[in-house]
Amino acid sequence: MKKLTRHQMRENAFILVFERIFNDDSPSELLETAKENEELEITPEVESMFLGVVRYQEPIDELISFNLKKWKMERISKVSLAILRLGVYEIVYCDDVEDDIVVSECVKLAGDFAYEEDVSFINGVLGSIVRAINAAAAEMED
Repeated sequence: MKKLTRHQMRENAFILVFERIFNDDSPSELLETAKENEELEITPEVESMFLGVVRYQEPIDELISFNLKKWKMERISKVSLAILRLGVYEIVYCDDVEDDIVVSECVKLAGDFAYEEDVSFINGVLGSIVRAINAAAAEMED
């Protein structure tokens, strides 16, 4: 088994997060099905990303909702919602990747899987979240 790139791990985790929007199976059942089908490579990193989004979905969704400008969560396409959830999870809960790289990678996912207009929407929402987090961190340092 070749080692997945961080982008491939993120893409596989995104597919699981997206699948969960439509599927009432437990996260462990979704992972088991994905492993059995062998359509996705489920590494420990992919599993960790997916389960992290599941674990923190409520605060992630609150952060997304708070940073929407004249939008409601219900209006966001399911693909965009899955990308945003994964991006916010990485920005807030993972310290091993720079925020700007996470935003760039999520924009790339949007380019591959979402509608063209969703690319700038995702960039805008994630950028707003990163700016808010950085402002809060700078304020704490003062």
